[in-house]
Amino acid sequence: MADYGSRTKTVSANIAKFRELGLLGFIVILSLMVQIRNPSFLTWENINDMATNTAILSILTVGMMLVIVTRGIDLSIGATLALSGMIAALAVGEFPGLHPLLAILIGTAVGLACGIVLGFLISRFGILPIIATLGMMNVFRGLTFMVSGGKWVSAHQMPASFKGIATGSIMGINNLIVIAVLIYLFFYYFVNHTRTGRQIYAVGSNPESARISGINNDRILWLVYTIMGGLSGLAGVLWVSKFASAQGDTAAGYELSVIAACVLGGVSIAGGSGKISGIVLGSVLLGILNNALPLINVSPFWQMGIQGTIILVAVLTNAIVKRGVDRNHLMRRSV
Repeated sequence: MADYGSRTKTVSANIAKFRELGLLGFIVILSLMVQIRNPSFLTWENINDMATNTAILSILTVGMMLVIVTRGIDLSIGATLALSGMIAALAVGEFPGLHPLLAILIGTAVGLACGIVLGFLISRFGILPIIATLGMMNVFRGLTFMVSGGKWVSAHQMPASFKGIATGSIMGINNLIVIAVLIYLFFYYFVNHTRTGRQIYAVGSNPESARISGINNDRILWLVYTIMGGLSGLAGVLWVSKFASAQGDTAAGYELSVIAACVLGGVSIAGGSGKISGIVLGSVLLGILNNALPLINVSPFWQMGIQGTIILVAVLTNAIVKRGVDRNHLMRRSV
């Protein structure tokens, strides 16, 4: 029976790995097909542009993965991003000598505050995540318009040092890419090698069992929404620095792209399942689609249809994989 248990466990692990290998293979095939249609696709300049444009998305997918793993959702990240970016932009506009790191800290602190409020509503009052985040999304958007007086903060109001956050580089690698890689490395260690990281998955897999085992579910929920808020705040500063513009409707609807990247990366909407390596691939695939489809002159209407179809296939694949894993677990228990 022990041999059978270890064998079914191996089968489950292989099924999960197959999903990521399949996604990687699809990315390679898609890239080669686009390269055949447009030889400029796989040039270093275009690859660097894709990586830079995908960096902010990939940062947000880390926080969203943790939220979804706990069976939650956060629809307010676009609004949190806009509010954090606006306050950071107003700060550097008022104090042009402000150090870029302080601007980043200001935006991140605003995002953390938004995440703490959301986490409190969800963990303490038991409000459904989709309701709490939808309501706070409108609150954060309203606050963005209030603090800005309904006006934009444009490029000429931002010092070069602030815009340099997104345009600068370290050893020839754009700052956005460096920040994204550092965040991925940190959270890879966090979810795989810390007790709190394992507790996040335990809460998502079976909240009642996690509570019985002594895990403070409310604390975990509060933590993941706070992390999501902090990453949204950081992304807000990076976004405003990159586009040199802060507006009240910045990143409107962007949360859907983030959720899509997570789903493409194999994060289960049912909770309890998701890997850092998966969301990296999901973000890369979404970045490639956004870059490649215009390069091969695909109509904007078809672009949306193609992306939607790919996401739907990913959801169906996740459901099939989860069903296979669950079936193997049941078979192992019955023997």
